[in-house]
Amino acid sequence: MPTADSADPSAPHSPASIRVLIVDDQSMIRAGFAALLDAQVDITVTGTAADGEGIEEVVRNTTPDVVLMDIRMPKVNGLEATRQILSMDGTPPRILMLTTFDADEYVFDALRAGASGFLLKDATPEELVQAVRVVAEGDALLSPKITRTLIADYAARPTATPAPSRPLGELTEREQEVMTAVARGRSNAEIAADLFLAEQTVKTHVSRILTKLALRDRTQMVVYAYECGLVRAGE
Repeated sequence: MPTADSADPSAPHSPASIRVLIVDDQSMIRAGFAALLDAQVDITVTGTAADGEGIEEVVRNTTPDVVLMDIRMPKVNGLEATRQILSMDGTPPRILMLTTFDADEYVFDALRAGASGFLLKDATPEELVQAVRVVAEGDALLSPKITRTLIADYAARPTATPAPSRPLGELTEREQEVMTAVARGRSNAEIAADLFLAEQTVKTHVSRILTKLALRDRTQMVVYAYECGLVRAGE
């Protein structure tokens, strides 16, 4: 049976608190992250789990908005647990992967499975809190450096040849330009400066691209751009 520790429901939190489930096989990591996040007025830790075994039941019992998911765990690892969560009926929580390595071999697979981003375990407390808020808002969490390093490295592998048959749908030329820039790790502000657009206009283009291609978030857009051949490693 899965085990999940629930947070104290009497603790003071905003009615609109971001509900977080922490899944990690290291008890000190779970306790430390839980204490830090639960101390925020806008975040509530609804439970913790030591691995991905029985993760669907844990999610149903704790109803999180965001799951902090370690990649490397015994029994059921974070990649398989992510797949199980995102295959659940209804609107699944967003997954923020935790890893010790900035080039973890499982990270790209986790992003392809639908994770909204990943965070190094040695991130600062401020970075962890901000990461939860960013992902809860529906944005992806991949820094430009990590985007370029991780996905370009994956795309360069002989076994990861982009599939040119994947369609770009009804994207306009401008939307393809924006998508290309996103895939190269450019932030909205940088894209706006490069293309002489307002930052809000860039955000609108990103939103339209996600809708047209039926993608969950910015992270999936980056993956899609490499898989369809819009962007290639080394460009």
